This record gives sequence, structure tokens and C-alpha cells, in this order.
Amino acid sequence: MSNNKFLSVFTNGLVKENPTLRLVLGTCPTLAVTTAAINGIGMGLSATLVLVCSNLVISLLRKVIPDRVRIPAYITIIAGFVTVVQMLVKAFLPSIDKALGIYLPLIVVNCIILARAEMFASKNTPVLSVLDGLGMGIGFTAVLTIMGALRELFGAGTLFSLPITSNFISPMIVFLLPPGGFFVFGMLVAASNAIARKNGKKAVESMGCENCPAKDACGKESCAEEAAEHE
Repeated sequence: MSNNKFLSVFTNGLVKENPTLRLVLGTCPTLAVTTAAINGIGMGLSATLVLVCSNLVISLLRKVIPDRVRIPAYITIIAGFVTVVQMLVKAFLPSIDKALGIYLPLIVVNCIILARAEMFASKNTPVLSVLDGLGMGIGFTAVLTIMGALRELFGAGTLFSLPITSNFISPMIVFLLPPGGFFVFGMLVAASNAIARKNGKKAVESMGCENCPAKDACGKESCAEEAAEHE
């Protein structure tokens, strides 16, 4: 297998199929925990570790796990790694654990991790699955860190708790509130769409089933059927 294949799989999650800006997955923790840059890094790295480890194990067991119980099996594997990560964070990074709160154990049901297990790890070799998890995880971490940095800078006037503008510009508290999270997220998606259009690629136009990489596994015959249900 060529090095170009490995590189393509790794970089896929960074830009082309960034899980947050291009696939619009994992928006719940993205909006909830990004009130500070360090929170974004903590959540991103935790999810990355779970993603890489679960992808590896699922790929190794892809020919053993029966098709009928594959989803429960994937969730069980993911939950095991989430438990390990949560215990490590509690032991060595209690401040991060407190900041992330319930969203740390909820990595178990993070749709990014389950989608990569279903759409990639279950169909590819362990090496490719690890590279896919690493690329997707880094892409997820980068977006969370950027969002956290912007919201912290404008909302508190600090960056990684260091005063930047707070001494001469009044912080805009709204950026630390849910509306600020939606605003920053929207601006990043808009910027991602603009770059995509400039490069001749399709922009993100849907946040529903149509844009989900695991749409074929949900039991719907088509995305049009899902869209019709919500009209």
C-alpha cells in the first residue's frame, strides 16, 4: 500500500471531511465545552484517544463481531476506552474533568466515534483505522480549540487564562453564553463553506441525516425519507 494512501486517510479528517465543520458531527460538546481554549483541547484529546483506540480494536475484530450485534459491540468497546480516559482525567487533570463535566463520559455516544467505527474501522485494516481516527481526532481537537480560543478571547479577554485584552477592552460576556457558541460555530462553518466553494467542493447545506456519514446504517431507505418526516 502506497504512502499516498496513508497520507490521504490521515489528512481526510483534518480538512476534507473535518468531523465538525464538514460532517457537522459532535456539535453538542462542541458548543457546550468551548468556553475556554483549554477545555477544547481537553475534550478534543480525550475524544481522539478514544477514537484511535476504538478504531484499532474494532478493526482487529471486524471479522469476528457478528453483523447483527455490531452496534452494541462497538458501543461496548467505546465505553471501555471512555471509562479509562475518564479515570485518567479525574486522576491527573481534575480541573479539566470539572470543566468538561458530563460531556466527558458522554463521549461514549459521540456520533463522530460511532460513525468512524461503522463507516471506516469495520471495513479497513488496523493501520488505516488508526490513521483515520488520528486524523479525525486532530481535526475535531483543532476546531474545538479554535472555538474555545475565540470565545475566551472575546468573552473573557484572556487566552489560556492569560490576560490579553481584558485590561483595556470590556469582555463581551455573550460569547461565553450559548448564543455566542452558536455564533462562533456558524462563522467557522461559513468560513469552511467559503473555502470549500473556492476549491470547487460542495458546501455544507444540511445538518440532518443527509450530511451524516452513517446514514446508511440508521435503517432509513434514503435521506429524502428523513427530510420528509420533518417537513
